[in-house]
Amino acid sequence: MHIRKLPLLIAALAFVAAPAIAQELTGTLKKVKDTGTITIGYRDASIPFSYLDENQKPIGYAMDICYKVVDAVKAKLNMPNIKVALNPVTSSTRIPLMANGTIDLECGSTTNNAERKKQVDFGMTYFVIKYRWVSKASDHMDTIDSLKGQTVVSTAGTTDIKALNELNTSRNMGMTVLSANDHPAAFLMVETGRAKAFLMDDILLSGLVANSKNPKEFHISKDSLGLEPYSLMLRRDDPEFKKVVDDEMTKLYKSGEIEKIYHKWFLSKIPPKGINLDVPISDALKKVFANPTDSPDPKVYE
Repeated sequence: MHIRKLPLLIAALAFVAAPAIAQELTGTLKKVKDTGTITIGYRDASIPFSYLDENQKPIGYAMDICYKVVDAVKAKLNMPNIKVALNPVTSSTRIPLMANGTIDLECGSTTNNAERKKQVDFGMTYFVIKYRWVSKASDHMDTIDSLKGQTVVSTAGTTDIKALNELNTSRNMGMTVLSANDHPAAFLMVETGRAKAFLMDDILLSGLVANSKNPKEFHISKDSLGLEPYSLMLRRDDPEFKKVVDDEMTKLYKSGEIEKIYHKWFLSKIPPKGINLDVPISDALKKVFANPTDSPDPKVYE
């Protein structure tokens, strides 16, 4: 090659390479690199997924998984000193705060369904729940029919309250459906007799009952209104960031490390009261750990 053509070749290669480098930094990854911070949305009372300990620090199963994702982001960007900002969210605010860029990753008890995927995206499923209700044990409300004509509460902004309203209409149940701002407020309504039952994800009900003053006073129904998958929530149309999330979660599952995290939160004593929820890994979740999926279709988990 003629030596005078060398600078032209170098310039051409630089021009070709530049777009490839730029493509690696889009969406959330670019935002994190530019700001040096990743913002996690957390729940204050979604035991044992994301809740506050005695020091008002968010902890839980979802938080542990999120911090693994944060480590993967640090490695991807070669930025070990990325700061983690913690932003509280509720059932009603979590999707808007994700969509408007306030939070980058939501670590809680959020159901992945087709309707929500029109607004946000999700990582690999990390839990599978069933919609059940808690009531006073003395009321013997185990079946769907036992809800007829009763005052039933659920939490605003959840898929549960939507399922409750659909049940009320489709089967002419004659229920009075109430909405609470958060899970503890809804549970308190059952505790104080303002509502006969509280419809919510079964694992969250287990946490509320276990941490109540008198757990034996309450009963979680055998009947359910169906099942749904939980996962970490992230922004839509952000394939680079989603790949980091999915790759890290798949690594956790395939290595077996997820089972240690699961055991820590569901089969061991947890803060703040040292209660063991004693919830073994379900068959549906075992399937997910063996073959990771982010599907919002409940049939995949049956």
